[in-house]
Amino acid sequence: MTSTVHQPTRPAPLRIALVGLGIGRQHALAYQKMPDRFALEAVCSLEVEASQSAAVEFGARHILTRFEDVLALPDIDVIDICTPPYWHAPQAEAALLAGKHVICEKPLAASVAVVDALAQVEKRSGKRLMPIFQYRFGAGVQKLHKLVRLGLTGAPLVASVEVHWRRRASYYSAVPWRGKMATELGGVLLSQAIHALDMLMEVIGPAKCVYAITSTRSNAVEIEDCAAISLEMASGALVTMSATLGSSVEISRHRFVFEKLVAESNTRAYSNGGDPWTYVADLAEQQPAVDAALEAGFELSGLASADAGSGSGDSGGLKGIAPPAGFEAQLMLFHEAIVHGRELPVTIADARRAIELLAAIYQSADTHRAVALPMR
Repeated sequence: MTSTVHQPTRPAPLRIALVGLGIGRQHALAYQKMPDRFALEAVCSLEVEASQSAAVEFGARHILTRFEDVLALPDIDVIDICTPPYWHAPQAEAALLAGKHVICEKPLAASVAVVDALAQVEKRSGKRLMPIFQYRFGAGVQKLHKLVRLGLTGAPLVASVEVHWRRRASYYSAVPWRGKMATELGGVLLSQAIHALDMLMEVIGPAKCVYAITSTRSNAVEIEDCAAISLEMASGALVTMSATLGSSVEISRHRFVFEKLVAESNTRAYSNGGDPWTYVADLAEQQPAVDAALEAGFELSGLASADAGSGSGDSGGLKGIAPPAGFEAQLMLFHEAIVHGRELPVTIADARRAIELLAAIYQSADTHRAVALPMR
């Protein structure tokens, strides 16, 4: 008598409708790398030619130009919103009410009140909403997370953040919604530096107080393109941040000084969360423990060990190898959360934390006063 070995059945790929083909193309490329997890079934853009081209490139069956038609598709599990910022919140709400899971590019909304309202809609709908904060999944940030968890850093003392990018007049004239408060919702802080703020808070926690100065110095737009910020974090750590869209040399940098370690990112403008970072212990005798922890690799919590290439395994995480980063990592963890009922890798609460800090920064800049958090 022979026995039959039953292989576990892998869940069917989540069926995706992608709305917006600007940054949305980066999402599509990430989906394309994971055909066992995602099937890009529909693309939607106001530009018909862009939709047709993307549909051919990524194998989408539905080519649409109206968001209402996306909501009506019966064979879609997830709507991925990559439209201009002022459409994010209303489209996310409509997608939840249509019975779809939602992925939404930053910023999720213009205010904490709108984020809170979306959280209530998500709860009532029984579906899940994941904001995009892909930078936090870079290997450099994840390794620092591990060192913090192991107690090898001690408490944070100070940190500095730089987001020095370049946006010229042609960037704003290319699409009509850029550079206007009503449609872009904010400037360098909300549209570009929001990722750097998310990375900062992921490592050393939320802010307690902020003082900020903003100005518009590089382009003739309605929104800020330069900012200088001082932060006191809830941990007691002090942070300085500068952001500009007028730098001809583009860099992003995070530098953290802890009691027992200094960590510094690379300076790549659009991927400074990834390797290489430096991690230097305060005392020479502490460095071997830091090096050993880094050599052992790190884990993206919630990612099934089957994804290490073994072909089977339990849910635990990727250890000892280089897990995916950026959009691919976040979307992979989203799949795990939906299929296995786990916590989302980025939640509405994460978006709320970022939007509340930005609201405090803008209020401080407007009033020329320090603003305490949480805001009243």
